[in-house]
Amino acid sequence: MLVSGKEILQKANEGGYAVGAFNTSNLEITQAIIEAAEEEKAPVIIQVSMSAIKYAGIENIAAIVITAAKNASVPVALHLDHGTDFNVVMQCLRNGWTSIMFDGSKYPFEENVAITKNIVNIAHPMGVSVEAELGKIGGTEDHITVDEREATMTDPDEAVRFVEQTGVDYLAIAIGTAHGVYKGEPKLDFDRLQKIKSLLKMPIVLHGASGVPEESIVKAVKLGVNKINIDTDLRQAFDSAIRSYLNENPNQYDPRKILAAPREAMKKVVAQKIRMFGSSGKA
Repeated sequence: MLVSGKEILQKANEGGYAVGAFNTSNLEITQAIIEAAEEEKAPVIIQVSMSAIKYAGIENIAAIVITAAKNASVPVALHLDHGTDFNVVMQCLRNGWTSIMFDGSKYPFEENVAITKNIVNIAHPMGVSVEAELGKIGGTEDHITVDEREATMTDPDEAVRFVEQTGVDYLAIAIGTAHGVYKGEPKLDFDRLQKIKSLLKMPIVLHGASGVPEESIVKAVKLGVNKINIDTDLRQAFDSAIRSYLNENPNQYDPRKILAAPREAMKKVVAQKIRMFGSSGKA
């Protein structure tokens, strides 16, 4: 069933677990995510980035996810991941997205607040929930690059002011994760997370979770993270499985058979993440 992100994450916040937010750009990834969620009886958030919209076409990817979500036996939200373009955000609202992230972290605080508040005022009457980001998360997400030296942690007091002034439904914070592949083991600032959660008492989002050790993820969930973004892990599972299949079946040319292996590999990753996040059986 297709629902808002807020409906899913409010329950996660109250229940003390996290929901996986998995990125998709085609049919097979979407199928893998929903099939795993159904088998785990877990709510799930399917994310589409601006580059995925450019790749697949906004109407095409919306039709794929929305159709699959409406036929699913578990709650599914369609979320815009790292929306930095106001026009793209508006296009997503017109095309059936049930959750929107506006990433204004590159702007000064007051400008981030102003743009985010405007989007909240448009989205909320449509029943669409809004995520924002405060602080800079290292690495690269689509065309957004933040140098590791420039990456800054979210200030707890600033987070309170931001939420009060914008009315966002959930907040992505910077506590030491990064987008993409890690060069070493990330060190998360759990004290900062705990303080922000105690002040806000709302769903907190962790970006750049692919590659973070399981013990760190489990601890972050216990301290109040309710939405965890996963993209790189799915891409790596896809890459490994399709290379292996083609090496073993060099004469195969049927895309349906070729893509079955990576779809199953991604499905296993999604199921494993769902269990790690504590959302199995929460649908």
